Amino acid sequence: MTRSELFSQIQQKSSFLCVGLDPDLAKIPAHLKSEPDPIFSFCKQIIEETADFAVAYKPNIAFFEALGPKGWETLQKVLECMPKDVFSIADAKRGDIGNTSKLYARAFFEAMDFDSITVAPYMGKDSVTPFLEFENKWVILLALTSNAGSMDFQLINDQNGKPLYQSVLEKSQEWGSPDNLMYVVGATRGELIGEVRKVAPEHFFLVPGVGAQGGSLSEVAKYGMNSTCGLLVNSSRGIIYASSERDFAKVARQEAQKLQEEMKTLLDTYL
Repeated sequence: MTRSELFSQIQQKSSFLCVGLDPDLAKIPAHLKSEPDPIFSFCKQIIEETADFAVAYKPNIAFFEALGPKGWETLQKVLECMPKDVFSIADAKRGDIGNTSKLYARAFFEAMDFDSITVAPYMGKDSVTPFLEFENKWVILLALTSNAGSMDFQLINDQNGKPLYQSVLEKSQEWGSPDNLMYVVGATRGELIGEVRKVAPEHFFLVPGVGAQGGSLSEVAKYGMNSTCGLLVNSSRGIIYASSERDFAKVARQEAQKLQEEMKTLLDTYL
């Protein structure tokens, strides 16, 4: 998917919502567990009910890998049931030496045809650039994440007082462009999103942490939105686990719609 196609979806749906698919067998509604593929049934119904409001879906690959070979088959089925006009994100957090990264890229971009993949930058240029060689595919690079442990490294300053996450932002822009490189920026960092936006004014941000983790959607928009929105705000647990009953998909739709309505107001305010 191209940058203009993604922005067109945002405009058409008045939304920058990404629904995270984290299907935990221990958490999905009990009535699904007797089905041949409970995880697929769960994800399929979530997608069907939220597709009016979501511009992206983000399967967390760990929840599928944990199921072994069957999990990979389920992941492929989930990908295929997504609407063709939404942006698909393989939340795989890959990143290794060059030849290995190239094979990871082929796995997710060719064998499965995801639009994008999350990538860890710690090993540097040769671990990231193989993912950037695929036309109309995206790298979503971990920059400033929302987990507690992010402070262990990402906010450490160098001798010039520059935090590590800022060095990642600056250096990686030499490898990719706003047309194929996004950044993960956690919603729970508040005003720090504004600092990231100063360093990467044109790039899209994938923003986790709104909802169950307590991030503020209005603050994310205030500090992070640019002229083409520049945001994909992810909600996982707050949508997919809003109900554990037979109405789980309908309740997920309601939660997605609430976020979309707030997003529409923010888009009208800032664009």
